[in-house]
Amino acid sequence: MGLTESYLRAAGTMGTEMSGNSSELEWALQVLVKNYDRYASGCCKKPRRISKKDFRKMLSRELNHMLTDTGNKRAADKLICDLDENKDGLISFEEYWTLIGGIASPIANLIRQQEHGTKFTK
Repeated sequence: MGLTESYLRAAGTMGTEMSGNSSELEWALQVLVKNYDRYASGCCKKPRRISKKDFRKMLSRELNHMLTDTGNKRAADKLICDLDENKDGLISFEEYWTLIGGIASPIANLIRQQEHGTKFTK
């Protein structure tokens, strides 16, 4: 279990619903963790991991609007290989988080560019 996951479990936020007072960031983080857990549930080893089959399923169901070729088995396997730092054929929470960061970074840059362009066109 990684540092972030350990902290969240210790803070009591894992496995429970966030309160109505949750910030958007807290809500978004909970969704990301629950998404990981949903697809890692098929793997019964501790710590939990996402299998290649379930990772491909997650890509096609959850990220088909943001990533291209999510239905392409070869492309998905290459992504798994790139993310799988310890080469065990499974995606850990930390490796999953690398995927999330890799998706979020270009989105953040695009939003910043759009905001920057809007400031000068008004």
